[in-house]
Amino acid sequence: MDAVIIAGGFGSRLRPLTDRRPKHLLPVAGVPFLVHQLTKLAAAGVGHVVLATSYRAAEFRPVLGDGSDFGLTLSYLREPEPLGTGGAIRNAVAALSTGAADQPVVVLNGDTLSGHDIAAQVSAFAAADADVSLHLVSVADPRPYGCVVTDEAGRVTAFAEKSPWPLSSQINAGCYVFRREIMTDIAPGRVVSVERETFPEMLRRGRWVVAHLESAYWLDVGTPATLVQASTDLVRGIAISPAYRLPPADRLVHETAAVDDAARITGGSVIGPGSMVAAGAVVEGSVLLPDVRIDSDAVLVASAVGEGARIGAGSRLREAVVGDGAMVGAGCRIMPGVRIACGAVIADGTLIRAE
Repeated sequence: MDAVIIAGGFGSRLRPLTDRRPKHLLPVAGVPFLVHQLTKLAAAGVGHVVLATSYRAAEFRPVLGDGSDFGLTLSYLREPEPLGTGGAIRNAVAALSTGAADQPVVVLNGDTLSGHDIAAQVSAFAAADADVSLHLVSVADPRPYGCVVTDEAGRVTAFAEKSPWPLSSQINAGCYVFRREIMTDIAPGRVVSVERETFPEMLRRGRWVVAHLESAYWLDVGTPATLVQASTDLVRGIAISPAYRLPPADRLVHETAAVDDAARITGGSVIGPGSMVAAGAVVEGSVLLPDVRIDSDAVLVASAVGEGARIGAGSRLREAVVGDGAMVGAGCRIMPGVRIACGAVIADGTLIRAE
C-alpha cells in the first residue's frame, strides 16, 4: 500500500523555530516529528511513502534516509513552489508504486499527531466501496475550524467554513484514504486546497465520500504551544506513538545532556542533545532543542527553546519561544506569547510582553 505525506508548508505559525528547518523535522519527544508518522504508516501496512516537500526540501533525506529504518521505502518529491494540500496530492500520483486504479492510497497531513487506527480506516473504506474516506474528530469547540457534516450512514454531505455557529462538531483530522484513480481528478500543476476545493467539488460531482470518526488522541501540531504539547503528551503517555516506546515519565533527558542534580525537570519536558541545565533551574512542560544552556535558577514553563540558545540566570519564561542561537540575559521576564528571533540578544533584566 502506498501513502503520501504532505510536508511542503513553510511552518509560519511555528516561527522562529522554522526559520532554519522545516517544521516536519522539529523534535517531538526526542525524534523528528515525521518519524512518528512514518512508523505509524509502516505499522498500518504501508510499504511505500511519497514525501511531498517544498520548503527546505534538501533537509529531509539526510534525516530520514531511504525509509528502511522505519520498515518502508521512502521517496522524495519536491515542489518548486508549495502546491497546497490538493496540489501536493495530485503531484504525488506519478511517484506512487504501480498499482490498480482502485487501489487505496493513504494521505497524511504532515503536521498531525494522531492515535487513530489507519488500518481500520482503510478496511472501512474498502468495505464501503468509497471514493474517499476522511478521518474526522469531534471537538468541544469547532468554531476555530471548518467543519464536516455527515448523514446517519456516515456519508459526508457538506464542508462548512469557520463560523460562530458551526453546523457540526466534526472536523477534518488530516488523514485520508483515496481510491487511486480519484487522485487524478485534481487539476495538475496548480495550487489547490483539498479542504476548500477538492472535497467540495467531489460532493458536487456525486463522488462517494465517507467519514471515519474516531475518538483517539489527535492534535494539530502547527503552533509552538501544540508542538510542546505533543512532545510532553508523548513523554507522559497521554499520546501514543510506535516511534516512542519508553514508559510514561515526567521528563526525557538525552544521554549527552547535562542536568544538575539540583535542577528540576518536570511535566514531560524534553532536554535535547548536548544541552545543559544548571542548579536551581526549573524546566516544566517545555522542550529544549540541542545545545541549549539554561543557567542557574532560571524558570521555563510551557516554552520551546531553539538550538544553541542560552537562558540567563534567574530569568523567567512562560509559554514563550526562543529562536536558535538567541541569548536571553540574566533576570529577564519573558511573558506568554513572546517569540524571540534567532540570534537575538536580550539584555539583562529585560521585560518583554507579547504585542
